[in-house]
Amino acid sequence: MLSPLVRRLVEEHDIDPATLTGTGVGGRLTRDDVLSEIDRRAAAGQVGSGAAGGPPSPSVSASAPSTATAMRAPSDPAPTPPRARPDVAPLVPGSGDRVEALNKIRRLTGDAMVASKAAAPHAITMVQVDFEAVDHVRSAAREQFRDEEGFSLTYLPFISRAVVDALHEFPHMNSSMGDGTVVLHDEVHLSIAVDLDYEGLLAPVVRDAHDKRLRAIARDIHELADRARTRRLSPDDLSGGTFTLSNSGKFGTAMVIPIINQPQVAILSTDGVSRQPVVIADEFGNEALGIHSLGNLTLSWDHRAFDGAYSAAFMARVKEILETRDWAAEL
Repeated sequence: MLSPLVRRLVEEHDIDPATLTGTGVGGRLTRDDVLSEIDRRAAAGQVGSGAAGGPPSPSVSASAPSTATAMRAPSDPAPTPPRARPDVAPLVPGSGDRVEALNKIRRLTGDAMVASKAAAPHAITMVQVDFEAVDHVRSAAREQFRDEEGFSLTYLPFISRAVVDALHEFPHMNSSMGDGTVVLHDEVHLSIAVDLDYEGLLAPVVRDAHDKRLRAIARDIHELADRARTRRLSPDDLSGGTFTLSNSGKFGTAMVIPIINQPQVAILSTDGVSRQPVVIADEFGNEALGIHSLGNLTLSWDHRAFDGAYSAAFMARVKEILETRDWAAEL
């Protein structure tokens, strides 16, 4: 049986799957098997009927575009012009326009996003989180943490740690879609989107995040981000993720709705945190106004894998962990 993405790849590139040797479990044909054949044909000058500069990859997301093919490609050939819709006149650049070819990552991302939207019925769940407890710890530990680790302590490791714990309680959230099946993963391998100076995004994977506490996760995120920006990631660094985090918070965003990183079933966007008025209740139920650090978390999820109640319960648990955990002890 072929996964939807593999089936789409072989059809678009006119490849007979019977001619390929699968390297997946039980000899299953994988995306990388098909990509290798596409690369072989391209090197030999053979172009399939669907070739358009590069196939989609499940390791590429709206916030995390990356593939093994992109990492090993020896060159970045000019893309084939897209076919114009019959009811839309083609755009003709004017004298003051500048035409730029899409780079490899952009083209692979576009293909993967179209495939993801076509395959998965996307739904959205968002919660507002009070980060005051996190802020207290970040403020108190800021200088010591930077001196010890050599980088700043951001919100992302806290969110990552909360997500990892919540995934254990909601295993269908940490899963991948197959042909009429859902594969639930025992281990959490966290894909983290990294911006490459606005030239694209990669999603290197924090391996075995379920076995790591906050400080270890922070180190891995920092180290992977540094290697991504200096183009020192390997294909293995970009594969095998089971859940993706996309972080636009530093830009002060209110809500970013990402596209799922196939074949995963969910991706979480972390948005800007700002000081806002909130209602605070004391132990006697008396209410007063205060100023806390608030921010949104937005989850895009695949409605084939579970329903809204499950998604809402998962997000409520992430929120609860962030707001109530003893983060000082965690550090």
